[in-house]
Amino acid sequence: MGILNFGFDNIELWRSEEMQLVQLMIPAESAHDTIAALGDVGLLQFKDLNSDKSAFQRTYANQVKRCDEMARKIRFFHEQVEKAGMTVGMRAMLDKGYDMDELEGKLEELEAEMLEANGNSERLARSYNELMELQLVLEKAGSFFDSARADAAAESFGERAYSVPEAMDAPLLESALPSAAASAGRLGFVAGLIPQEKLNGFERLLFRATRGNMFLRQTPVGSVRDPATGELQEKHVFVVFYAGERARTKVLKICEAFAANRYPFPEDPSRQRQMHGDVTTRLRELRTTIDAGQRHREGVLQNIAFNLEQWATQVRREKAVYHTLNKLSMDTSRKVLVAEAWCPLAAKPRVHEALRQAAHASSTQVSTVLQPLMTADPPPTYFKTDMFTTCFQAIVDAYGIARYREVNPAVFTIVTFPFLFAVMFGDFGHGLLMMMFAAYLLINEKALLKQKLDEIFDMLFGGRYCIVLMATFSIFTGLIYNEFFSMPMTLFGGTRARCFINGSVDEAIRDMRACPEHGGEVAFPKGMPPYPFGVDPVWHGTKSELPFLNSMKMKMSILLGVVHMNLGIMMSLFNNLYFRDRLSTICEFIPQMIFLNSLFGYLCIAIVYKWLSAKQTDLYHVMIYMFLSPGTVDEAGFLFPGQAGLQVFLLLISFAAVPWMLFPKPFILKKRHEASERQRSMYDMVGFDGDEDEEARRGLVAGNAASSSHAAANSHGGGGGHGHGDHFDFGEVVVHQMIHTIEFVLGAVSNTASYLRLWALSLAHSQLSAVFYDRVLMMTIGLNNPLAMMIGFFVFFCATMGVLMVMESLSAFLHALRLHWVEFQNKFYRGDGYAFAPFSFEHHE
Repeated sequence: MGILNFGFDNIELWRSEEMQLVQLMIPAESAHDTIAALGDVGLLQFKDLNSDKSAFQRTYANQVKRCDEMARKIRFFHEQVEKAGMTVGMRAMLDKGYDMDELEGKLEELEAEMLEANGNSERLARSYNELMELQLVLEKAGSFFDSARADAAAESFGERAYSVPEAMDAPLLESALPSAAASAGRLGFVAGLIPQEKLNGFERLLFRATRGNMFLRQTPVGSVRDPATGELQEKHVFVVFYAGERARTKVLKICEAFAANRYPFPEDPSRQRQMHGDVTTRLRELRTTIDAGQRHREGVLQNIAFNLEQWATQVRREKAVYHTLNKLSMDTSRKVLVAEAWCPLAAKPRVHEALRQAAHASSTQVSTVLQPLMTADPPPTYFKTDMFTTCFQAIVDAYGIARYREVNPAVFTIVTFPFLFAVMFGDFGHGLLMMMFAAYLLINEKALLKQKLDEIFDMLFGGRYCIVLMATFSIFTGLIYNEFFSMPMTLFGGTRARCFINGSVDEAIRDMRACPEHGGEVAFPKGMPPYPFGVDPVWHGTKSELPFLNSMKMKMSILLGVVHMNLGIMMSLFNNLYFRDRLSTICEFIPQMIFLNSLFGYLCIAIVYKWLSAKQTDLYHVMIYMFLSPGTVDEAGFLFPGQAGLQVFLLLISFAAVPWMLFPKPFILKKRHEASERQRSMYDMVGFDGDEDEEARRGLVAGNAASSSHAAANSHGGGGGHGHGDHFDFGEVVVHQMIHTIEFVLGAVSNTASYLRLWALSLAHSQLSAVFYDRVLMMTIGLNNPLAMMIGFFVFFCATMGVLMVMESLSAFLHALRLHWVEFQNKFYRGDGYAFAPFSFEHHE
């Protein structure tokens, strides 16, 4: 194992942290302080020992209710502070800390004060708004009556001046006139305000209800704050004149239905002036009272806003402590709480120190007892990550949480994921644009960490270091492809090709595209060294560019895919060696390596040999006739001497690897199970105590790192979890092994073909970039029109950013994700563990 270790065990991320199940026996009087101290450490995952009890039946249910009530009050204060337009902040020197009883009393006192202040403020505001509307009614309706009186007086004077000369015998007493005046005395009116949008319907309904026996006068008064809702509304002052008691009843009901506010209005002008003056005086007094109340309320809210975050954090911490205490079991004397928790071995010194400090702070005479427990339960998986490795670990965890202590794919994913992305996205210019975006994220890292980002930008910011690597590798592959926004570069000098005319080099022709016009052909002189780095720029723009790049990228994809899959199979070997699963190494790892490399490893060797030897052999022909006619190699498929015998040998061992993967392992597992059954019967005959016998048979995990690893080995090796323990089904094991074998054999073909997506997406990216450059930018430049050039550059920029930088990068990201999840990780990664979720106050800050 040491030979094949390669130093990976020295990498912190290579395997999950070693875990241990511990039992804590905590005195009841110091339980709260102890759990709070462990929450500050944040490295203990408590098991729920009261899972059979409901939330209301647990020991600290009342304390949780108290915390919920305090949290409700704090949310109420948050709403009031936000409604007042204040910001929740922290003072440089916070108020003295409160314990929970003091804080509960303080919050209750402040809530009562705020509710009283809000109630007074609402009542005063309603009274003020009502008086404002009454003042408008007195002003506008008074003008109606004043104008009506003036018109009536002028009309009456004109009628008397006209009729006196003609009717000298008319009665002089008013009582002798017809009964029209008497009927006019029975007229009534209602005055008030109504929203503008309801005015038309109000007028129509009044007309229909009174059959036209009414008269409505109205005028707009602009925006008025409604007394009921406190919102600004466009309103009109109205006066409705009616005749009769029945009409009055109808008018009042219609006003109520349309939410029209009615106000008293005296007919006597002197009383109107007196009421107007009283209302004005009352408004000034109310304004003064409201301002004083508002200043007092703002002072209270300001004090609350300074301490609100501190109080909210304290309540969240207390609630988290009591939730954790509810997971602990109480002994019969109710003096000791018993807890079980998973703890990383490396964190035990910190846990011991926290327990010592908690015992000292609570002044208890008995300290907490911490002791390891033996268990058959699988431990949780915990990886220590930092800002750089978090995003790569998240990529792996999205597929599934690693089983305890199995190899972590994130170690290689840090390099292979951005590299495979860059193979599909390779372009020097596009890589520079991506690097600029990543540099912006890194430069503003501290400022962005303090801000609340939207979901999409937060996702990009979380993967900022992955973006840096993707941009770096994209620049690298762009140099290999020799593409800068689809244009060739000459960073490493000009082309090595020359124009041959009549068998001799014409040095006067520098642009190889002009060579055919002079009757020559482009070729590489013998002895000329190849282009120093990447693709020779001579291929750009030629008819053979696409076939050449297709051939190169397709073969490169196969090479990368086979190497990547071999790496996945090697990772399974590291797992087998660590868990001491020799059976899986012999019956799975070795035949898998033989099968994959005897077929596709041979193809990779043939590709490299063809490149080095410059042969024109058709590799399609080689691989097809390797199966159709083994042992014979025709001229079209010849690569090297002894090729036929080698191909027959590779076919034979690849075919032999299939039953090797399928049959031995189930039968060996069956023999092991039969041996364990015989050993169990021997224990029963000797007469071990039941508990000791159970421990001996189950191989419980001792409280140390070695035993934890052995437990994980038992769960990992020898059949992948089938056939171990008290239940063994040979048929189930055979079916499982058959599925595993068929999946690998078919997957070896399909996974290799799947890596051709590297070629396909790289080609698509290159061709899209070329289309945007040639058909958009260069075509408009060729028009020699400044406006057309500006439009063309704008379209080119939008297409580059929208299609290539956003859509193409997302497509390449998803395809790289698939290659890692399916083609790479399915060779070794089980991903059936569960994450370590410690009790920590960091999540409640």
